[in-house]
Order: sequence, then C-alpha cells, then structure tokens
Amino acid sequence: MKKMMILAMMMVMTISANAMNYNAAKNEALFLSDKMAYELNLTAAQYDAVYEINLDYLLNVNGHNDVFGIWWDRRNADLRFVLNAWQYDKFMNCAYFYRPVAWNAGGWSFGVYSHYDRNRFYNARPTVFVTYKGGNNHKSDRFYADRHVTKPTVQNNNHNIHNSTRNNTNTGTWHNTNRTNTTVHTNIPTHTNTSTHTNTSVHTNTTSHTNTTSHTNTSRTHGNGNGNGSGHFGRK
Repeated sequence: MKKMMILAMMMVMTISANAMNYNAAKNEALFLSDKMAYELNLTAAQYDAVYEINLDYLLNVNGHNDVFGIWWDRRNADLRFVLNAWQYDKFMNCAYFYRPVAWNAGGWSFGVYSHYDRNRFYNARPTVFVTYKGGNNHKSDRFYADRHVTKPTVQNNNHNIHNSTRNNTNTGTWHNTNRTNTTVHTNIPTHTNTSTHTNTSVHTNTTSHTNTTSHTNTSRTHGNGNGNGSGHFGRK
C-alpha cells in the first residue's frame, strides 16, 4: 500500500512538472497571439479567437508527445476556420507560429522569442484575456466555423513598429508609446498654379507727305513717303 502511494505521488509530481499551469499558459498565449496579430494583420475578432485557440493548445501540452499531438492538430484545424487563405499560408510558412512549442531537456521552449523581445507588445490584450479559461477545443470541431469570425478583406503586409513595454504580466501594467492599431497616414500636398498673361500691342504709324511745285518750263515733283511700324508681344 505504501509503495502504491509513493508511486501515485511520483506520477502526480511528474505531471505537475510537465504540465503548464494556467498563468504560464495564459501569458505565453498572449505573447504568441500578439505577434500573430502583428504579422498576420488580424482583426479584433480574429485576435480574440487566436488567443483562445493558442491558450487551449498550451493548456493541453503535458509533455513531449503532446507538442505535435492531437491538440496541435486541433489548433491548426481551428485556425483554418479563423484565418483567411493568405493568413493561413503565412502562418504555416512561419515556423515559430506553426510549431510554437519545442520540448527540450524536460521543458518547453518557444521559438517566437528568438524573433521578438520579451518586453515588446504591439497590441492591447484581447478582450477575452481575463474571462476565457479554456475549453473550446473540447467542443465541436466546427466551433470556430460556426462562429463566423470577421476577417480582413485585403492583404496588408505593411506594419508600423510600436514600442510597447509590459512591466508586470500579473498586474497588467502597460506603457504604450504608440497606438496599438497599425495606421498609415499619407499626406501629399499638391499645389498647381498656372497663369498665362498675354499682352499684344501693335502700333502702326504711317505718315505721308506730298509736295508738288510746278514752274514754267520746269516741273519738279518732290515726294516724301515715310512709313514706321512697330509691334511688341510680351508674356509675363
């Protein structure tokens, strides 16, 4: 009997050592989902759903066999319903999103930390961060298909980097130096000023003098014609 109790205690200790507790899973799911929202241009509804899916997956990872087990498959199936085609393609081609957890020497490692600083966040917490406790992956496998999550209509790969720091994950103290939403403003001032001035001045001055004097046996005719014309065109 005593041996059985010791064996049972050892089994509990092993599970406790391998299982990720709720607070750890919640914080890891938040960090991962925040980076997915940033890179995949998630809508607010997608951000909430992705956080739930990531949390469900992490809560069910109890050891090496669970990293790419049935709960990993369920995560990918749920994300296929939540993401549109280009988002899901990008998700699959990003190893630290597609395979977020690795089991090394009896513990977990997360590839996303090799690409992002631990203190950098790009979004506020999802609206379900406090209220959702997990369990959607134990419901119908079409749970997220029937939810009709709002998706972006066009692909947008342009992101502004927001310098955000989270001082304390337990108290939820955030300091954001930029807006959480990615916004691109384009302001191109255009001034067109076209002015055409045409001044045409034509002066014509024609003076003609005729002087004829007749004498006996002598006829002399003096003709004096003087013409002067000037023209000026100016464009200012």
